[in-house]
Amino acid sequence: MIDGLAHFQGLIGIALLLGLAWALSEDRRAVPGWRWIAGALAMQIGIAVVVVRVPVIWDAIGLVNNAVTAVETATKVGSSYMFGYLGGAPLPFALAPGAAPPVVIAFQILPLVIVFSALSALLWHWRILSLIVKGLSWALQRTLGVSGVVGFGAGANIFLGVVEAPLVLRGQFERMTRSELFAIMVLTMATISGAILILYAQTLSKSVPNAASHMIAASLIALPAALLIARMMVPGGDETPRTSDEPELHYDSSIDAIIRGTMEGLQLFLAVIAVIIVVFALVSLVDQMLSVIPLVDGAPVTLRRTFGWLFAPLMWTLGIPWDQAGAAGGLMGTKTILNEYVAYLDLAALPPDTFDPRSKVIMTYALCGVANLASIGLLVSTIGTLCPARRAEVSALGFKSWIAGNAASAMTGAVIGLVTFS
Repeated sequence: MIDGLAHFQGLIGIALLLGLAWALSEDRRAVPGWRWIAGALAMQIGIAVVVVRVPVIWDAIGLVNNAVTAVETATKVGSSYMFGYLGGAPLPFALAPGAAPPVVIAFQILPLVIVFSALSALLWHWRILSLIVKGLSWALQRTLGVSGVVGFGAGANIFLGVVEAPLVLRGQFERMTRSELFAIMVLTMATISGAILILYAQTLSKSVPNAASHMIAASLIALPAALLIARMMVPGGDETPRTSDEPELHYDSSIDAIIRGTMEGLQLFLAVIAVIIVVFALVSLVDQMLSVIPLVDGAPVTLRRTFGWLFAPLMWTLGIPWDQAGAAGGLMGTKTILNEYVAYLDLAALPPDTFDPRSKVIMTYALCGVANLASIGLLVSTIGTLCPARRAEVSALGFKSWIAGNAASAMTGAVIGLVTFS
């Protein structure tokens, strides 16, 4: 348990992040008034309280963990058939005493991305996901006053990835205001898709109870956080309505949805494998270069230790105790610069006593977003391809959306820290 002022430490982080957004604003005089800002903050805290502190709601969301288990079991059937014991089938040899069964990430965990991508496409074709997206869009329009196009984009980003989410708005990009365009980019950076959610939840399942529920809660809290940061950094009017009630993402049939969803999942599967290989290789190269620096506190200087030193103050302001802020900073640096999945892999591999339960929850939420350097290029190229007329504008906003996306994710971590008591 924590007590005293330490529980409200996250308020410092929220104030710091809002100050950063104001300092980087394109037009500080046009930043929304304090009533709107306070309303957006209240919405974040309200969602966190309802989702995490109301047992009935938390139990309902907790059913998703059962769904994750079902999808994982079904995926294991396919991966075991294709890859044998590397994919999860019974081992053809006896393990040494005390040895744990091998876990091959590429063959046992990442296939979840392919299966869930196909399921997402099927549910979109059946209008189940699109109705949920429209419901979220309606709620954001009524509460925060965003336009129809931004509201629909916000809802879509919870279920669709960096490439797929812009597709539902491809007919709207040319008409959007600059503020709306930036909001869509920040929403993409600050949230994760359904397929990635399942992947991350499975990765953390042994170290973070109800990981899938936390991922869903993080995505919901991130919506008003992203809209708040985006509107402060690039103020402007949100008045563009959607021109059609039908989603732009269309499948010809259920079979077409399954096949196209599978192919899209395969591309993401290969991309994740490639990114992990490259990221680990680059980290190793940097660590080898840093090895020429004298030892610090009896240990070599590494990239993760450097990240820890740089990001530790920020993590303290989010509610992490100072004695844990170094490890938290290392994870946040890995997420921000390299890749959030690598950061989650590191979080899952840390010794159990590295973080207390509350700090581990804060980190789960703060890392939940795709705002890394590689995502800038992917997002800019996707929107630029869909709307060539605005390619230059999107490119100019790319780095700023990376900053805003990370700020929104960090704010999500701070907010959950305020409502988590242990």
